[in-house]
Amino acid sequence: MTSVVTSPPDHPSATPPPSRRRTGRWIEEWDPENPAFWESTGKRVARRNLIWSIFGEHLGFSVWLLWSVSAALLTKVGFAFSPQQLFWLIAVPNLVGSLLRLPYTFAVPKFGGRNWAVFSALMLVLPTLLFAHFVQRPETPYWVFIVIAATAGVGGGNFASSMASINFFYPMRHKGTALGLNAAGGNLGVSVIQFFLPIIVGGAGAFGLVKASQSGIVLQRAGYLYAALAVVAAVAAYFFMNNLTAAYSRPREQLAVVKYKHTWVMSFLYIGTFGSFIGYSAAMPLLIKINFYNQPLPEVPGIGINFAYYAFLGALVGSFTRPLGGWLADRFGGARVTFGTFVAMILGTIAVMVSLAQLDAVPKPAAGAPAPDPATFQYADAVRAAVDHNSDIFPWFLAAFLFVFAATGIGNGSTYRMIPLIQKSYALTKGAEGSPEREAAEKKAPKEASAVIGIAGAVGALGGFLIPITFSAPWVADPVDAVKGAFLAFTVFYVVCLTVTWAFYLRPKSIMTKVGV
Repeated sequence: MTSVVTSPPDHPSATPPPSRRRTGRWIEEWDPENPAFWESTGKRVARRNLIWSIFGEHLGFSVWLLWSVSAALLTKVGFAFSPQQLFWLIAVPNLVGSLLRLPYTFAVPKFGGRNWAVFSALMLVLPTLLFAHFVQRPETPYWVFIVIAATAGVGGGNFASSMASINFFYPMRHKGTALGLNAAGGNLGVSVIQFFLPIIVGGAGAFGLVKASQSGIVLQRAGYLYAALAVVAAVAAYFFMNNLTAAYSRPREQLAVVKYKHTWVMSFLYIGTFGSFIGYSAAMPLLIKINFYNQPLPEVPGIGINFAYYAFLGALVGSFTRPLGGWLADRFGGARVTFGTFVAMILGTIAVMVSLAQLDAVPKPAAGAPAPDPATFQYADAVRAAVDHNSDIFPWFLAAFLFVFAATGIGNGSTYRMIPLIQKSYALTKGAEGSPEREAAEKKAPKEASAVIGIAGAVGALGGFLIPITFSAPWVADPVDAVKGAFLAFTVFYVVCLTVTWAFYLRPKSIMTKVGV
């Protein structure tokens, strides 16, 4: 591997770290907007960093959502947690991950993208080994599991640092596609963990092609596997990634973007797109289990729809459509694509609500009735009839929900494409073309865009916490009714997001409309 090393740039806004920190892993001069540089050197280096960035971010997402699918399996290994407690287990990592995204974003310009990629990959070892240790101990108090689940939030921080790093490597004309691919590779980690974890631990999966192991569920296998993969990601980042001196800045310089109105507007819209993606991804296994599956005793075979067959599909669809969103935004404008995304999400959530309204209530055992004997247990005819009817509704629910996931993926790509253009539009107001003020502002724009991406990512990821908590709705006694009410609230929120997108970025004669955001 080689590095492009020349004299450091001589403008104060890109002051490099002290010379004692110089190594062959730092690239001193980086100008991707120069076509000759890009074709001769930049493209190759950027692609190599993108590949390994995707790998590390992919693992980060997998660890972040480790609890999304394992929570639904805890009852099979002896844990007696309620649906509300399980929703909290999948929500807490999302809250921590959203809070970590801001410092992870600011760490890239301070310490270097490659250096932070090594550190962030090694951080994944902690939550995976804690997971592996404690899922073998059903006597562990619930609060301990909340703390362990919180450590998985470090995987959510990886996204912010990875996106902030890759944003510097690519020219403006390729940012939408590059950021879309980087994010999609990470988002795909959600689908991969949800597809493979049931299989790895000995459960059924792959649409029933893989049968459950006769020896039972062994959840700790997943923890050990991902701890080892995290070490691999750290080693790969150390040898194959680079730091950019041009990306260096102090946290104070990056925090200047909090004064910009559009930083917060885009953060709000990102709750609607990415917040929905990560929140729905985390909740989907439990949503299927609560609404379409029935298993009153761990020792009794369940009836209905097994979540392990389908839970990964939502994240898979949303991951694959994210690069499409970036590509569409490159061609037609990010604001237009984002507007269309929220229209689709409104229609999709309405379709989900219609499908849920068709479900029959599954009869529950009478209060105070003695626990049934697993050896002689039989499902009542009324229970089987209700579960069979609900299973017939499931394909409609799944199709509508996957439509929503597809829209969230497109919206994730289009909103991130809007941010660099918004920052560039600020630069265009700083003096005449070719003036020192304009040139300084244009050089600062990529750094500010990365900071905004980090802030928007942090705020948007809060949706991953709020959505599962809304589904759990402890103030609603019936979990099925809580889910229906939650989707109604989300639909109203998407109408607000649609209105905000039009008012700020598509309204005739607005500045953002003129620059083609």
